[in-house]
Amino acid sequence: MVKGNDSVSATANLSSRDVILDAARDLVASRGYDGMAISDLSSQSGLPASSIYYHFGNKLGVLAALLDRTFNELHALLPNPSSFDDRQPLERFEAWFTEACASLDQRPDYLRLLLAISVGPHKDAEVVRTTVRRIRDYAHASWVEALTPVFAANGGPVDEKFIEELAVLGRAMTDGLSLANTFDGMSYSAHAAPFITLIRGLAEQGGRGKA
Repeated sequence: MVKGNDSVSATANLSSRDVILDAARDLVASRGYDGMAISDLSSQSGLPASSIYYHFGNKLGVLAALLDRTFNELHALLPNPSSFDDRQPLERFEAWFTEACASLDQRPDYLRLLLAISVGPHKDAEVVRTTVRRIRDYAHASWVEALTPVFAANGGPVDEKFIEELAVLGRAMTDGLSLANTFDGMSYSAHAAPFITLIRGLAEQGGRGKA
């Protein structure tokens, strides 16, 4: 809700809260979190510092809200593995991962922000840890859901430990791709094929993936 003087600066389609988060996103991208002062955020957003404190409490609250909003935006883009249930397990995994990489290519700022926060000086703050953990748990669950049919032939017993390890590897690989995207300018999609080949090879080596 836009209140008082906020209506002067906020655009017709954005609340003052969104205007502040848009400004924070730009500042974090250009200066990093530590380089984003409340005074800078006020200047960038065109809103008074009192509005920032009202909505977020402090600068750390801005950071957590920005991360949470970015996740929600990306979540709307990312496919769910169950969307491809009409395909064979390996083809299902390939379709999911390919589309997920394409979604990340549309929002590379998401993983850059997540990575910066996860290793930054405020990573142990409760509000940050809670948000980051929720995001990473969601990513891990998606990997497990995508991989399980590949390594459970004909719906048979699932090697849960093996799938958990692969899910951790997949999530870590996605984290690493954010660095490759940032420093090498390479897209996430450009790295999809090698990982798909790895999963296919592991499945076929164990006589799986043909369910």
